[in-house]
Amino acid sequence: QVQLVESGGGLVQPGGSLRLSCAASGSTFSNYAMSWYRQAPGKERELVATITNAGGSTIYADSVKGRFTVSRDNAKNTMYLQMNGLKPEDTAVYYCYVLLRFHSYWGQGTQVTVST
Repeated sequence: QVQLVESGGGLVQPGGSLRLSCAASGSTFSNYAMSWYRQAPGKERELVATITNAGGSTIYADSVKGRFTVSRDNAKNTMYLQMNGLKPEDTAVYYCYVLLRFHSYWGQGTQVTVST
């Protein structure tokens, strides 16, 4: 059974940093791209970053370019999101996602709150 578990969220002041982790289990993920999404209150879920299977390519939403870095460790079946220069508008629940053999899998999400 495929399972994605996010961790690392929390409350941080503007300008601060957080590192999110997504631990995957139940399959071999090294052949698949993985993504981070986020959903703020009252807004639709949006793509934050995607990393290809071997980590050679990444894409980012314009709103996070230059501040966030996505990476993965296939030996640990784990994806990361390093978030620097956090802004109040980054406040959201962050989810990891994988499309695995035509099925979509989501984690339960981790809350990130950027506030003074």
